[in-house]
Amino acid sequence: MKINAPRGTIDLLPEDTRKWQYIEKELRKLCHAYNYDEIRTPLFEHTEVFQRSVGDTTDIVQKEMYTFDDRGGRSLTLRPEGTAGVVRAFVQNKMFGDPIQPNKLYYFAQMFRYERPQQGRMRQLNQFGVEVLGSDDPAVDAEVIGLAMTAYENLGLKSIRLVLNSLGDIESRTSHRNALVQHFTPVVDELCQDCASRLVNNPLRILDCKIDHEHPAMETAPSILDHLNTYSEEYFTKVKSYLNAMEIDYVIDPKLVRGLDYYNHTAFEIMSDHEGFGAITTLLGGGRYNGLTKELGGPDVPGIGFGMGLERLLLALEAEEVVLPIEDELDVFLVTFGDEVTTEAVKIIQTLRKSNIQVDKDYQARKPKGQFKAADRVKAKYVLILGEDELAKGVINVRSMDSGDQEEVEIENLVNHLTEKLGGN
Repeated sequence: MKINAPRGTIDLLPEDTRKWQYIEKELRKLCHAYNYDEIRTPLFEHTEVFQRSVGDTTDIVQKEMYTFDDRGGRSLTLRPEGTAGVVRAFVQNKMFGDPIQPNKLYYFAQMFRYERPQQGRMRQLNQFGVEVLGSDDPAVDAEVIGLAMTAYENLGLKSIRLVLNSLGDIESRTSHRNALVQHFTPVVDELCQDCASRLVNNPLRILDCKIDHEHPAMETAPSILDHLNTYSEEYFTKVKSYLNAMEIDYVIDPKLVRGLDYYNHTAFEIMSDHEGFGAITTLLGGGRYNGLTKELGGPDVPGIGFGMGLERLLLALEAEEVVLPIEDELDVFLVTFGDEVTTEAVKIIQTLRKSNIQVDKDYQARKPKGQFKAADRVKAKYVLILGEDELAKGVINVRSMDSGDQEEVEIENLVNHLTEKLGGN
């Protein structure tokens, strides 16, 4: 019986993983430049972590989580997003007591959401994320946004757009919430079932509805920007001024809301504006979430972060025809003549590999002609040729596949010779 991968999952084959490895390497380099450290959290958490942080009224908690009971009867959930687990680890490990604050963290993690699979959105998805915990300085908001924008630019994307909004503090949100309830109540019977429920539980999320987004009431809905108190307005003004100083362009969208309950103040998304990218243009979403640490049992520590979908990043790179500078050549391929030299060949290969020289050989018992073809297929830069005559003299022939030049090198000097040829590899 043929067994395929579960719906909503894919296999990443070697030609794919080379791209992933390159992207991860570049993102790690960027985080190093920004002085962010990596954190790794469990693949699953107690379900309560997501119920309390993401919010009971969100689609993630209500419809999309992979939740199960373990043998001890405890409810566990495969992580559907990254922030809650990082904040739980921050609280549990008392990172709020570290002498160096704020804690600037990044992660690469797999997420799991039970939703309809579509281009760039799978049930098992991969995210790169950043979280900064321990500062409510608006400059941190700008830094986090700057890191995200720089990541896309460094990888070669041109058609990206930063969309910005403020969700305000609790006072501002309460004022806006009341205005939304008053606005949507007269037309609640015209809205979808989810929006009717949101009107009671979380009216802000009505603005994020994919079903009712063209309803006339959406266009005239009260703007959060009209309900910001003095503190929230000043905070948002500072974030924008820092982005201006960093020469980062942005567009203000008062209807931008994040799909998770823990956000307040700065909210942002980065979109792809490339023609033909698709109907779903969001590449990244994030924002500030002051109060989440307290919700998970810790002190009230401010935080901000984002989650970047790596599958959607790859789709954007493909749409813009960005060719990643991935080297797929092999440093050295060893060709042998005769069974008598096999043992020495194995020894030579091990020596080269211990010196960090990339090398391979034939394992299909091919004739020398077939071995040379194999070297060509793997795009070897150099071919080592070892036969009985060479072995008897303690030498090996080194041939450049680019120029065809060949020279005889003493085996004991091979590592130094190849290191020099490969540019100090």
